[in-house]
Amino acid sequence: MGKVKGFMEYQRALPLDREPLERIKDWQEFHLEMAAEDLQKQGARCMDCGTPYCHTGFMLSGMTSGCPIHNLIPEWNDYVYNGFWHEAYDRLTKTNNFPEFTGRVCPAPCEGSCVLGIIEPPVTIKNIEYSIIEHAFAEGWVEPKTIAHRTGKRVAVVGSGPSGLACADQLNKAGHSVTVFERDDRFGGLMMYGIPNMKLDKKKVLQRRIDLMASEGVIFMESTEVGVDYPADKLLEEFDAVVLCTGATKPRDLDAEGREFSGIHFAMDFLRSSTKSVLDGNAPTLSAAGKSVVVIGGGDTGTDCVATSLRQGCKSVIQLEIMPKPPLERQPDNPWPEWPKTFKVDYGQEEAAEVQGEDPRKYSMMTKKFLDGQNGALKAVEVSKVEWTKKEGRFLPLPVAGTEQIIPADLVLLAMGFIGPEENLLQQLQVQRDERSNIRATDKTYLTSREKIFAAGDARRGQSLVVWAIHEGRAAARECDRFLMGATSLP
Repeated sequence: MGKVKGFMEYQRALPLDREPLERIKDWQEFHLEMAAEDLQKQGARCMDCGTPYCHTGFMLSGMTSGCPIHNLIPEWNDYVYNGFWHEAYDRLTKTNNFPEFTGRVCPAPCEGSCVLGIIEPPVTIKNIEYSIIEHAFAEGWVEPKTIAHRTGKRVAVVGSGPSGLACADQLNKAGHSVTVFERDDRFGGLMMYGIPNMKLDKKKVLQRRIDLMASEGVIFMESTEVGVDYPADKLLEEFDAVVLCTGATKPRDLDAEGREFSGIHFAMDFLRSSTKSVLDGNAPTLSAAGKSVVVIGGGDTGTDCVATSLRQGCKSVIQLEIMPKPPLERQPDNPWPEWPKTFKVDYGQEEAAEVQGEDPRKYSMMTKKFLDGQNGALKAVEVSKVEWTKKEGRFLPLPVAGTEQIIPADLVLLAMGFIGPEENLLQQLQVQRDERSNIRATDKTYLTSREKIFAAGDARRGQSLVVWAIHEGRAAARECDRFLMGATSLP
């Protein structure tokens, strides 16, 4: 601990963002850099508390507490404070294959469980992580590593999201020959087409890592859907092991009258269309330009839909959340080190407030039905307030009579999460699934009901965070290596 009273002397500070009215004019990342001396002060705020819940990484009251990949946070905070950037980079990459991803899109459960956060604003862990890895890239420290020994074993990783990439990276380092299959035309899974470019730059950041892994020997096959373009049986014949990292890509739908009207789309279809248009230089196939947009659902995906609609030039955007507005501070039933269920303003809401004069979110709102203009085209959404009432031991949202409203809408985006992996490949491989339709594989072995087939990420655990996906990919790689070699040195 370099600065004994650093947490008493320095206040929490984050780098500035580009101004909302400026950044909505383009698709570039909106965070600005922080000066090294200011980052050192933020690193000095780490208490070296002796009980670093920031890197515990467990589920508490159904929420993530601490870092699932067990980042050595107090250590690299101290290195940053002392100006030892290369040492900080070494410690960071011992546990995290892709800190440039988590430093941008992770909600930072580490900060939610920071001990300093009990009495003061927590340490800016996420920004320090981001700064370490970007500093390392700028200095040329992130270079392809030569794999000294190859085992002769071949492993197929199906899916190139964060779990698939982490799994492939670890197995490649262990000396196996790894092929990553991706059905899309670009790699990255949800990080490529599910997260907008202004949050995670595809060419500068995501492709940079893909190119690095390819130079280290990982084989990437794009536009190749296993079970469609590449037979599932052939996969089992040609590879010594298979790891399924296909994600939980089946979106949750809304059972409401008028759902069949044109103008109602899943959020991921909208975000995919937008990112693909940005990368290809074409007009999006699904656009919010000039439209009254209603986003149904909160979370990161809802925020991304709001921000994307603004950049496409929507007429207006409203975001409906069925949950009540969170409190400004932790409540007694949400104690530390649980994830703080408090009110937050993300980048999309900040931008909408600047454009429209108010936060776009409307809380405790239920969608009752969609209204038809003519010829089956969406005209409006009928909503009502709800009260959360305990019934038969469960809290349920019940509509409040007399609170109905009509909200004009040309475009509705359903951002209500995902319900599990797609079924085609799983049926072909005949792997068992659990009661939630996810691939059945234990936390200990990550092995499915079929010999030599493993599973990791959202396809196994259900919809979750990027950092959990990286944890899953690393763990599945370790167990796959053990299966292939009889023992493993992977962490």
